[in-house]
Amino acid sequence: MLRLRELSRRVEAVYGEIAETFSDYQQRQGLQCRSGCGECCLAPTIEATVLEMLPLALHLFDQGKAEQTLSDLGQLTQQQSCVFYQKLSFDGKQGQCSIYQHRPSICRMFGAAGYRDKTGQTSLSVCKTIKSDHPAKYQQSVIMLQSSPPPLMMQSKEQVNELDYQLGNRHYPINTALQLALEQVLFKASYSFDQPDQQIA
Repeated sequence: MLRLRELSRRVEAVYGEIAETFSDYQQRQGLQCRSGCGECCLAPTIEATVLEMLPLALHLFDQGKAEQTLSDLGQLTQQQSCVFYQKLSFDGKQGQCSIYQHRPSICRMFGAAGYRDKTGQTSLSVCKTIKSDHPAKYQQSVIMLQSSPPPLMMQSKEQVNELDYQLGNRHYPINTALQLALEQVLFKASYSFDQPDQQIA
């Protein structure tokens, strides 16, 4: 259990770097998300590794919510959007993240970020809402790809996942990744219940 906690602290340290890097780029280019927009959170195709969900799994464990959350996830009958997204509009496009401080890396990078195209060149990925809200700034950012390149999503995800190959080598739908992370935490906890350090330092 202590190993998982140390690993989680290392993941969170990298998360801090990722959040700062992508936020700086998005603010500098004027490509910030619309306030209250949660359209991307509705996608059931969002993926994460077990490692990326470890900080959230430990947080739920420390809150006494791990077993109930695991049970709730087991009741899902099909691939769904993140269970921690709270819809605030009928269509769900307005909402908020209820575990914002513990969200995985994809949620810290999404909006405006870089990726390698088929030729290996850096390209810019920007969500359709941001493109619609800031068309001129989007076009300017594309023009400035060489002089002001965006941080690369895959490079940042690898920063996290290389911390532990076993837990970071495979991507799952986000709810499945959390389910597997909770199983890891509860399994380790069952063998360390007599140790006093059950809270994250």
